[in-house]
Amino acid sequence: MNTIQAIIIAIIEGITEFLPISSTAHMKFANPFLGIDDSPFVDLFEIVIQLAAIASIVVIYYKRFFDFKHYSFYLKLIVAVIPALLFGALLKKYIDAALNNLWVIAIVMIAGGVILLFIDKLFKANETPTIINNDAGEISYQKSFIIGCFQVLSIIFPGLSRSAATIIGGMSQKLSKKIALEFSFFLAVPTMMAASAKSTLDVYKTNPEVFSSDNLITLLIGAIVAFIVALVSVQFFIKIVQKMGFAPFGWYRIVLGITILILLYTNYLC
Repeated sequence: MNTIQAIIIAIIEGITEFLPISSTAHMKFANPFLGIDDSPFVDLFEIVIQLAAIASIVVIYYKRFFDFKHYSFYLKLIVAVIPALLFGALLKKYIDAALNNLWVIAIVMIAGGVILLFIDKLFKANETPTIINNDAGEISYQKSFIIGCFQVLSIIFPGLSRSAATIIGGMSQKLSKKIALEFSFFLAVPTMMAASAKSTLDVYKTNPEVFSSDNLITLLIGAIVAFIVALVSVQFFIKIVQKMGFAPFGWYRIVLGITILILLYTNYLC
């Protein structure tokens, strides 16, 4: 992977990480077009830039993340992340295999898109004035755990999108769009920190040579680009959802998924 390829993939990650369109799917689709072959370093690079993109949430919502008066906020995130940690560990071999199957990812992209077309109408009445980290009207531990269970769906079905799964989970628990979005953002932090730490350790154990000085520079460039792009992308996502709902993202997923299936069927994309 050269520097230009790294920057392009980092931009894709920064744009798509918090959108309900699956950043993983986009990177897996983009790699063949950019001439990037699967390798331990590419796996590590994707891990690092995902974590960098997630870090943008801590910056944007730093007042909430460092509001130590409301410790239950952190406990609820821990409760919500537990299902993903358990299933991630149990299904690791399945996950690795599914992530390399573009047919599966494309089909899940389409299915997830269809769901997003109807989510606004399905949960239209959700105007609950719930807040996330305040002593009054908090999201309950039960709701946090259920949202965490929805996140597991993004592990079982690569291409579904972690953010899409958790947003749908939040809205299914009578949360408003805004609160469902924010909780999805917050939940991404512990989830990706744990997943990134585990994946990085695995790569180091099996392929320590990828941590060369040249590769570390590439990782740093990718992380910075993904972080900056994600800062902008989050704000864009919130505005679009507030004005237009989730349907535009649903249509996008459907069109992209069908396009990938056609390319795979014609052997243009392997």
